[in-house]
Amino acid sequence: MVLKVFFPQCCNRADSGLLVGRWISGHDSAVVLAVIHYPFIPGQVKQYVQKMQAQSGVELSVLGSWSLPKDGQEGMESFLRDLSTIFPQERWLQINRELGKTGFTCQVVHRDQNGKVVQREAKKKVEGGDEEEEEEEEEKVIFVHYEQKKVMFSQLHPVENGVPHPTTDPPSELRQMFRTVASSAPLFFLDRYDNGPLKSTHWQTEGREASIIVELLKQASVPLCLLIGWLLSVWSWICNLRVFSLFPLRFLSSKLSTCVQLSYRSEHMRTLSSRTPAAGHAHFMRKANMVVSFLVDVSLGMLLVWWLYRDEHISMLANALLPAAEHVAKELEELLQWLMGAPAGLKMNRALDQVLGRFFLYHIHLWISYVHLMSPFVEGILWYGGLSACFGLTFALSLLSDMVALLTFHIYCFYVYGARLYCLKIYGLSSLWRLFRGKKWNVLRQRVDSCSYDLDQLFIGTLLFTILLFLLPTTALYYLVFTLLRLVVVLFQGVLHLSVDFINSFPLFALGLRLTRHHRLAEGVKFRVLCEEPGTALHLLMEINPLKCSTVVQTYRTPTYSCYPRDSWAALVKKLFVGELVYPWRHKTTKTD
Repeated sequence: MVLKVFFPQCCNRADSGLLVGRWISGHDSAVVLAVIHYPFIPGQVKQYVQKMQAQSGVELSVLGSWSLPKDGQEGMESFLRDLSTIFPQERWLQINRELGKTGFTCQVVHRDQNGKVVQREAKKKVEGGDEEEEEEEEEKVIFVHYEQKKVMFSQLHPVENGVPHPTTDPPSELRQMFRTVASSAPLFFLDRYDNGPLKSTHWQTEGREASIIVELLKQASVPLCLLIGWLLSVWSWICNLRVFSLFPLRFLSSKLSTCVQLSYRSEHMRTLSSRTPAAGHAHFMRKANMVVSFLVDVSLGMLLVWWLYRDEHISMLANALLPAAEHVAKELEELLQWLMGAPAGLKMNRALDQVLGRFFLYHIHLWISYVHLMSPFVEGILWYGGLSACFGLTFALSLLSDMVALLTFHIYCFYVYGARLYCLKIYGLSSLWRLFRGKKWNVLRQRVDSCSYDLDQLFIGTLLFTILLFLLPTTALYYLVFTLLRLVVVLFQGVLHLSVDFINSFPLFALGLRLTRHHRLAEGVKFRVLCEEPGTALHLLMEINPLKCSTVVQTYRTPTYSCYPRDSWAALVKKLFVGELVYPWRHKTTKTD
């Protein structure tokens, strides 16, 4: 039988005393948490262990004794051995360390049913000149040294959000060991500066780790959370007014990227200002990622504001925006003139070509008039719109996406007109093609059924099929050109949306924790032989394997409102081929992890 003893490295040179820890249920393992130094009163030790057990919820007990001989402490080993009668345990560990040696020796003292202490030792028996060994069952001990501070603050992955069932899903030995050390925080509050009757050795023996900045932030967070909660309640009351529930405003708020980002940040602030503490490691990491993401977002936004409002960059952008809009309109006019002729040597239907070209030219003239009408207000719009970057860079990017959508609204109209006309002809040709084969589309059953047509229906169908087939190349050319223009705009907006989602969802806190304190996010552990001296037990050193950066990003990525197309590439190509509209809008009701 092999007994594993998880021993903290900080206790390797502790003074002689008692080992306080826990036996791991279901496994032959013990976790040593601290060493209580001699001198002590056994009654006070019992009261202290019971108090720590009540505060931490861990089944703490005195595991055994620890002996490190020093001058003037002769007979200490026998005294500590006799304490097993005061602290009754089924197994009592007697760990000794000799000066000048790295390894420990350990004896396991068992107690029988009558309460008598029996020590199992290996016995050798020699008969006649032949050496025969008869050994009773000897309990081998393996020491696993661990760094208590790292294990205390580390989190094994995958994270257990709930409490596993003890019969169906029992926790592993390693997970129980990590949970024991993490739950024993009250035991580590006793340091050498306390004037109590007991002295102990653990990772905080030299003094408790604390941060004045962290304590000040905790005190300042209370009124700040109250203020944010009050502001959010006022904002929720304004958003719940009946005026904003009307169809036009509700429709625009669901399609504009700025409104979607505003609601997203409001949800974040509502989560952060909640008085309810984080319920578990995953919830804490999500809140921390939200805080860091918000701070980085606001910092980048303030840098953008600083750049915009110095050296009159707003005026420069306004002066460059109007000529750019007029240049785009002029290029569209030249493109339409080219399409109304013989583009690339193709012979189009001249009548339909002229009708479509003049129709789109009329829209361009309307757009130019609209741009000239808005030209006096462009600088003011940019000046006040730039202030939105004070709320974060994501707000500025969302506002830029909405401005691009408004400035390219004429391109969107051209795309919709061409797509609808092209889609009408495609579906008309497919329906008439089924007519030639004696079939029709059954709307109720959503399938193609056989059908008999008379001569008049076949004649009319032939005429319509011929007309639509010869007009299709002209319509398809206009649809192709404006679809490509629309895809360029959608691509630019997609880059903006991806940037906003990257800032919103990227787990900066978790990744920074992985890079600076890699032991906090543990994927597992590894062991290496620390000491293997003759006459001592085997000593292993447990080291923490950090979580991979890609796994950190995948695990702690904040859920966001999706800006990605829900269709696959095949479905997208099919939509473009048949003329169905492709909307780049972000859907607020779609939430992805």
